[in-house]
Amino acid sequence: MVNIAVLVSGGGTNLQALLDAQARGELSSGRICAVVSSCAGAYALERARLAGIPSYTLPRREFADEHAFCRALEALLAPLNAQLLVHAGFLCILDDAFCETYENRMLNVHPSLIPAFCGKGMYGLRVHEAALAAGVKVSGATVHFVTPVPDGGPIVAQRAVDVLPGDTPETLQARIMRECEHVLLPRAVALFCEDRLRVCGNHVEILPERSIYPCR
Repeated sequence: MVNIAVLVSGGGTNLQALLDAQARGELSSGRICAVVSSCAGAYALERARLAGIPSYTLPRREFADEHAFCRALEALLAPLNAQLLVHAGFLCILDDAFCETYENRMLNVHPSLIPAFCGKGMYGLRVHEAALAAGVKVSGATVHFVTPVPDGGPIVAQRAVDVLPGDTPETLQARIMRECEHVLLPRAVALFCEDRLRVCGNHVEILPERSIYPCR
């Protein structure tokens, strides 16, 4: 059974998708053991409370830089024995040392089809504003492994939706959350927990059955 810690910063809709998937038995090889928020007022903490999941707050603003924050986060996570960290609307950049410690054990969902509209500073409505300004005809979401390069890790899964006439950043965001993010993230987490993701370089292979491979 894989222990999963979910890292959040805001409302926690992707956390809720994971909690719902767990309640339906779709994360049978894993369990959400903790929710950690970088913001004290995040509604995601209430979602964790309602689900009976232990939650912790580690306000990013209380630390001088990302390195100090990352050391505190490592100390918080250590006794939880989390084998997988899931970034579900987590807005903090993590340093190289943290990413090395959790190499190929952190998943993030980003609201675009990477490599489009991604990277440092691209999050939330900013992503959808950029997509609409560029006039793209499709957009979507990507689940990827986290590396020191923001949104630059190996891609696990992607899903697209049409950009519709009259879309606003808000309507496009809502459609991508509903049809892409909330579908992709639980699936990717389940695959990880079933040991079905093989990472070799910048590529991820989804294995047909649970096995152990040297590249992971």
